[in-house]
Amino acid sequence: MPDLLVEHHGVQVLVCSADGATIATEQDALDHLVGAAFQGAELVAVPAGRFDDRFYDLSSGVAGAILQKLANYRVRLAVVGDISHHMGTGTALRDLVREANRGRDIWFVTDLNELTTRLAPRP
Repeated sequence: MPDLLVEHHGVQVLVCSADGATIATEQDALDHLVGAAFQGAELVAVPAGRFDDRFYDLSSGVAGAILQKLANYRVRLAVVGDISHHMGTGTALRDLVREANRGRDIWFVTDLNELTTRLAPRP
């Protein structure tokens, strides 16, 4: 399946394919996420499996570098999928997910339905 640009509640979302390139470095984020976002997307929805395992090991610095790169280019990110198997080893990732989900620029969601719900206007 190719990447798809869709609209959810007035937000242009680039839904990335699950079989795309692995995102393991800042350059990968630039090449595969930021570059793709220039198709007109405000938010990029990336399957959790596209990120290298080091992304979920916060001590590696990979997540911090990638998230900072996306912030610099004002690209919002939704990591879509089950990451529970990465969260069992400590509290750092769990804390990042909780804090990120409180904001509006980076979200960790279980599926695209949850993302659509999060994008709905608040009453």
